[in-house]
Formats: sequence, structure tokens, C-alpha cells
Amino acid sequence: MKAITATVFDIARNSYVDGPGIRTTVFFKGCNLRCAWCHNPESQNKAKEMLFYKNKCTGCGKCADVCPNHQTTCDLCGQCAVYCPTDAREICGKDYSSDGILNEILKDKAFYEASGGGVTFSGGECMLQIDFLEEILKACKENGIHTAVDTAGHVPFESFERILPYTDLFLYDVKSFDSEKHKIHTGVDNRIILENLKALLDSGKRLWVRIPIIPTINDSAVEMENIKRFLLSAANAPEKVELLPYHALGEHKYNAIGKTPRSFTTPSEEKMAELRRIFS
Repeated sequence: MKAITATVFDIARNSYVDGPGIRTTVFFKGCNLRCAWCHNPESQNKAKEMLFYKNKCTGCGKCADVCPNHQTTCDLCGQCAVYCPTDAREICGKDYSSDGILNEILKDKAFYEASGGGVTFSGGECMLQIDFLEEILKACKENGIHTAVDTAGHVPFESFERILPYTDLFLYDVKSFDSEKHKIHTGVDNRIILENLKALLDSGKRLWVRIPIIPTINDSAVEMENIKRFLLSAANAPEKVELLPYHALGEHKYNAIGKTPRSFTTPSEEKMAELRRIFS
């Protein structure tokens, strides 16, 4: 029987923003949303990609010297990335077995125990690789590690049911309550997302709602009030609602994969305070 693998594009240690305590966040590659403000555009395509940071390139020609195909084609062998003296090239995406990921997670177990932290599986959309996710979550629980799943929720609820026994916390993204607006700016409507959110809340699972605040898209009091009413209609309220201001830190990655980013402004502190008061 072939071992299950997952395509991962980053493993971030010492994270304080993806759940309680000190955490290791595993970022799966591949997503079924195309959010206009995505700050990890390299996560969208599940396939491995070459990232080229033109601003770092000095034109030394080392990449051409070591390329087995003389740069006529690219088979993502990674030689150019290994030998580039300025790190202008990078292979994005690596296949891991569950044992390989677990070994990386266990390196930080002492930090989880000291801080009440654990591991968070994110993306991209980690639930698109549900067979692997179920397997690694089960392994983490067998090793006494707190688990969190960060998801946009656009998957069948059966996928949630498979991982409920092994997930301590869900971090659930809500982009917009307006279905048409959601479709325009993410590529999908939000019907399944909201249905799954309500079902998770009704199940009593521990859950944090996270809302990215994007000026001109969802930064209105009406949007937040609608989301609040929806959350209050569930049998259980989320433990926390986090409003996350848009930032432009990922825009350089679009150029690295040959795409053009859409630019948004960062919401003001006053606007963020106004919207947070709705949920206080």
C-alpha cells in the first residue's frame, strides 16, 4: 500500500498567531479559493513551483551554469536554487510523509508543553489533502500534542467529520457574509462555508472565527453585524472572533510566480477599533 504524502510549502516554528501558546504551523500547498488579497499566492497551486525574485538577481549566470537542461526547460530539480548566491530562486513545495511531518513537529514539543501550544495545520487549504490530514492529526493526538486546523471551510462536511475526534481547535476564516461579493472576490460563493461553520458551532467544537478586514470589500459595520447575527444563531458561540487587518507583506510573492497582485490599503486603527466593538 502506497504511503500517503502531502505537499507542504512551509513549516513555521515559534508562531504566536495561529492558536494558543507557541505553535508550529504546517502550511499545505493547494487552495480552492482565489482571494484577491491572498498573502500566500504560492499556496494556491498544489503543484511545486519555481519562485524567482528578480530584485535579488545579480545576473551572475550561476543558475545557467548548473542547470542540467541549460534553462531550455525547467523540471524543478532545484539545482539553480541550491547554487544561487543571492537566494533569488526557490522551489516552493515539498512532499512529506506523515512520519516526516511528525518528526518536525516533535522537535518543538517542549515549547508546546511549556506554553500551552501545539501544531496548527494551515494552507492554502489543508483540508483538500484530507487523507493525510486525518493521518497526521491522529498521530499528533497519539503523541499528546494539541492540534488546530485553520480552514476556509469550502469542503464537504464529511471531511470535518473525519477529523473532529483529533482536532482540538478550529480556526475558521469568514471572508464576507454577502454571497455575491464573496464569489466575486474569492471565486466561490459562501453557502457551503457558512453551512459548515454553523454545523461546527452546533457540534460544540472549540472554534475561533477569523475575519480578514479588506478596505472596500468587507470593512463595513453592516458586514460585521450580519456575521455577528449569523454566529449568534448557532447553538454555541465561537470562543473568539479575530479581526485581522489586511497587510501587503505578500505582494512581492506574486511577482515571484509571474502574477500581478491586487493592491489594497491597510485599514486604520480607528476602523479596526470600530469593527471590533461590534463583537465585544
